[in-house]
Amino acid sequence: MGKLLFWVVLIIAVLFVARVAARMAAARQAGEQGGQKARGKTPPPKPLESMVRCAHCGIHLPRSEALLQDGKIWCSEDHAKRGAA
Repeated sequence: MGKLLFWVVLIIAVLFVARVAARMAAARQAGEQGGQKARGKTPPPKPLESMVRCAHCGIHLPRSEALLQDGKIWCSEDHAKRGAA
């Protein structure tokens, strides 16, 4: 009975040490990632851009990719030539 109790306690102790080591490794990795963010290693987020609707097909696209002709917004030159639907 004594040997069985010894092995049970030993297994529990090993599992506990492994759990503590995993938590310490996760905390260290999170600290390193936080340090990179503070030093500017990650790129800044892209600014939000308004979406516009094509007068021909109705697709929504970013304003920077749209064409503006005759006061209307188009997704391509082909749709600008075809006109509004």
